[in-house]
Amino acid sequence: MNSLKILVIYGGGSIMPKDLRLTDLVCLPWPCRYWYPDPGLMENTRRFANRFSDYRGALLPGQSAEAVLPAIVAKIDKILKKIQVDISDCDGGLYDGPAGVAYMLYHVSECPLFSEQRDVYLKTAKQIIDVSVRYADAEPDQNMRAAFLLGGAGIYAVAAMIYKSLGLADFVKPLTKFRNLWEVCAPINFLECGSDELFVGRAGYLCAALVLKQKLGIEVRQTPRDDQIKSICQAIIESGKQYARRKRKPFPLMYSYYGTEYLGAAHGLSSVLQMLLSYQDVLSGAEKDLVWQSVDFLMTQEQNCNWPAELGAIIERENELVHWCHGAPGVAYLFAKAYLINKKPQYLDTCIRSGELVWQKGLLKKGPGICHGVAGSAYVFLLLYRLTGNSKYLYRAQRQAIISPLSHCIYSLFEGLSGTVCFLVDLLQPDQSEFPLFSVFV
Repeated sequence: MNSLKILVIYGGGSIMPKDLRLTDLVCLPWPCRYWYPDPGLMENTRRFANRFSDYRGALLPGQSAEAVLPAIVAKIDKILKKIQVDISDCDGGLYDGPAGVAYMLYHVSECPLFSEQRDVYLKTAKQIIDVSVRYADAEPDQNMRAAFLLGGAGIYAVAAMIYKSLGLADFVKPLTKFRNLWEVCAPINFLECGSDELFVGRAGYLCAALVLKQKLGIEVRQTPRDDQIKSICQAIIESGKQYARRKRKPFPLMYSYYGTEYLGAAHGLSSVLQMLLSYQDVLSGAEKDLVWQSVDFLMTQEQNCNWPAELGAIIERENELVHWCHGAPGVAYLFAKAYLINKKPQYLDTCIRSGELVWQKGLLKKGPGICHGVAGSAYVFLLLYRLTGNSKYLYRAQRQAIISPLSHCIYSLFEGLSGTVCFLVDLLQPDQSEFPLFSVFV
C-alpha cells in the first residue's frame, strides 16, 4: 500500500489519534481518510478543512520548553544526517539549498533555550555556509550572485551573521561581498525577467540589508554621498513608475516578473512595497506618497480576505492560493509594516482578516515549509500575536499541523523541515518570533 509521510507538530483534538504527540513523524496509509475519519474534512485539492476548536481562553497544555525542546533537537539531528554538504549540492541558495539549513542552525543557536547546543549548531552552520560561499563565489552570472533567496547575496548575508556569532573577524569578508553587489542591481533593468522582486531582484537586496541591520546592527550604507540603500530604493521607485506609465495603470507603482504582475510576497508588489516602507527614511516626501498610494491601492484588491496571485485575476474558490508566496499569508506582512509605521487601524484590520482566512482554510497539503506550506501560514498567527498581544493567535499557531509529502527538498528552509524548525523555535519565544529573513519589526 502506498503511504504518505505526515509530520504532526501539534496533535490532540478530535481529528487526530490521541497518541500522536508534538513533532511525531508517523507513516499513515493513504488516502487521508485513515487519518481524518470523516472524508468530508478533505475540503479540496489544496488543503484539509480546519476542524479544530478555536481559542477558549487557554493555550494548549504540554507545550513547555521542557516538553518541546527534545523533539526539536531530534528533528535537527534528522536534518543534519540527511543534508548534503558538497559544492555540487549548493544550488538553490537560501530558498531550497543547504545555505537555508545553515540559517536555521543560526536561528536556533540564537535562542537561549538551546544554549547547550549553540556551539555545535554554529560550527555545523559554518561548515555548510563555507561551502555555499565558495559556490556563490564561483557563480559566473553576476546577476545571480546579487539574488537574495536564490543566489549569492543571501548566502553572503547569512555567512556574515554566522561568522559574527562565532566571534570571527572574517565576518567582514562576506559582508563586503554583499555590499559590493549593489552595483549589480542598481541599473533600472538589470534583469530581463523583472528587476524588483524579492527572490532575485532589488527588493531582495533591501531585505538582506534589513536582516543584517537587525542581526548585526550594521548598516549597508556607506556615506551620505554614497548611500547604496537610497540608490536601490530610488531605482525601485523609478522602475515602478516607468512600468505603471507604460502599462497605463491607474496607480503609481507596479512591477512584473516574467511578464506577470504578481501581488504576493514571493515575486509581487506587496514585498516590494514592504521593503520600501522599511527604508522610507531615505525616501523623499514625493516618493513616500507614491509608496503609500500603492499600499492603499493593494488594499483595494482584496477579495474575500485574500489577494489573487496576479493583478486583475478573479479568485476561484477551488484554486484559491492561501500561501505565504501567493495570497493573504504573505501580503499580511506589508500591512503589518504599514500599521507599525502609522498605526492606522485599517492596516491592522486587514492583517486580522488575513489571519481569519488562514484559520478557516485549514491545513495545506503541499508540505511543511514556509513558502507554500503549513508553517508559512502558521507564522501569520505569530505575527498577529506580536501585533495585538492576543493569546488567541498564539493558540492558533500551536494548533497548526504539518502534512509533509516526501520531496527532493524536504530539509530545506522554504519548502521543507528547516523552516518548520524555525517555526517551532519561534513558538517557544513568541514575543521575538518572525518569519525567517522577512522581518517587519526593524
